[in-house]
Amino acid sequence: MSRIDRRALLLSCGSAVIAAPVAAAAFAVEPLHRDRDPSFDLLALIKAHETTYEAFGKAIQAMDGNNRDHDKASRAEEKALLAVCAYSAISEGDRRTKAQYLLKIAARGELDLAEQMQALLHSALPIE
Repeated sequence: MSRIDRRALLLSCGSAVIAAPVAAAAFAVEPLHRDRDPSFDLLALIKAHETTYEAFGKAIQAMDGNNRDHDKASRAEEKALLAVCAYSAISEGDRRTKAQYLLKIAARGELDLAEQMQALLHSALPIE
């Protein structure tokens, strides 16, 4: 019966010990630089929401504004936020940016409409 110790085992499989990490590194999928950055489309949707949110805040604070102005600004802000929710984030950068932005909105308690949740869930489904 032959006796195999740790040293003999390492010497006999030395190439596997070296090859395995090299092969793993070669097959590891690192996102392309462009995939780590958010798309211009998503950034434009976020900017549009920020703009309409600011306009909604101004409409509320306006002393001479009427309910019609508030309602119009509110609908524009909801529509812009719905567009962000509905955006299908495909790249890593889009997913990260969209999630961070929506988490910020949710922390303010403003991501609560059923339409927003439905759009968000539909945006996560693969495009058929």
